[in-house]
Amino acid sequence: MSKHVKTDPDFFGFEELLTEGERSELAEIREIVQRELKPLANDAWDRGEFPFEAIRTFARTGIAGFQFPEYGDGRTRRPLFNGFLSIELNKVDPSLAVASGVHTGLAMGSIYGGGDQHQRDRWMPDMVAWNKIGAFGLTEPEGGSDVAGGMRTTARRENDEWVLNGAKRWIGNGTFADLVVIWARDEADGNVKGFVVEKDTPGFHTSKIEGKIALRSVQNADISLNEVRVPEENRLQNIENFKDTAKVLAKTRGNVAWQALGVAIRAYELAREYAVEREQFGKPIGGFQMIQDLLVKMLGNITAMFGMVTRLAQKMADGTAGADHAALAKSFTTTKMRECVSWARELFGGNGIVLDYEVAKFFADAEAVYSFEGSREMNTLIVGKSITGHSAFA
Repeated sequence: MSKHVKTDPDFFGFEELLTEGERSELAEIREIVQRELKPLANDAWDRGEFPFEAIRTFARTGIAGFQFPEYGDGRTRRPLFNGFLSIELNKVDPSLAVASGVHTGLAMGSIYGGGDQHQRDRWMPDMVAWNKIGAFGLTEPEGGSDVAGGMRTTARRENDEWVLNGAKRWIGNGTFADLVVIWARDEADGNVKGFVVEKDTPGFHTSKIEGKIALRSVQNADISLNEVRVPEENRLQNIENFKDTAKVLAKTRGNVAWQALGVAIRAYELAREYAVEREQFGKPIGGFQMIQDLLVKMLGNITAMFGMVTRLAQKMADGTAGADHAALAKSFTTTKMRECVSWARELFGGNGIVLDYEVAKFFADAEAVYSFEGSREMNTLIVGKSITGHSAFA
């Protein structure tokens, strides 16, 4: 075997684009999550339960404040740094990364972007500290991709209160969240508005979705709203219609592209390590041409994904990233991720279907990452409209 084996999946050195300080902070967080979260991950995934010890680790890293510096440590992190942070979290466990992302990206992002100053000051400090956990209620039992125009959950104003009725599905963190951002259509003007519903509000009920094959530690919930009364002060004051909701999704959709990269990288790492250790016919399987072909195809996908998400992060930093850029990145990277995890599982043979070798978890979790935050097809239509000028949405 060559003495100069290149084991780093970042083959072209994209991490070198981070500053020395950013690389140092990333290394510190990597050490914490590897030490504290990794030992929890597989058992929690196998049981389909959320390891609440993880919340202490999330709080200690301060990651909930990274995108909201005035409520965190006052330091601004670049989108590129946050992307590499996503890789590290997803390499440890995609379920825990999703739980964190729902809280920081979707829930906190909605309150920060959609709330007024009073609302931000009211909720953000506790959310940054992880004293209050957030969730995001958009998808409905009968509405996923068409929820923008077909939202069935309604909001009716009565004096200084709003009355919510309807149902939501697939709500991450929904079973235990303290604050759930619920999107509902105003009966008066037909526009979608956002409401922060606090846990234990009368008429607000959650139940855990069982039997999942992916992201098993994420506590996805079915939510029912039956005459749920929410004060006007809990309506997000800067949300006027679904276009404002879409602004939140455009940011988090870019984050999912980084998540897909993290999943693909870990699958590749596991496959490469297995290939150089596993022996068949008297030598490591990494010495066989077909195994090397699988690994190189994975590495090529990962490198292409790195290029796209890195450029997306740069455009986010200078304010030139559009919803179409995020949509293309999400569509492309999740498709390439799906190829990578499939090739990795193939390389493991029969060992690839048991949790002991870990690759099975990433193979399964990739299916959820591929589907949420807009399916490949819906993101394709967003980009298609951008490049042709014609909408192909039904």
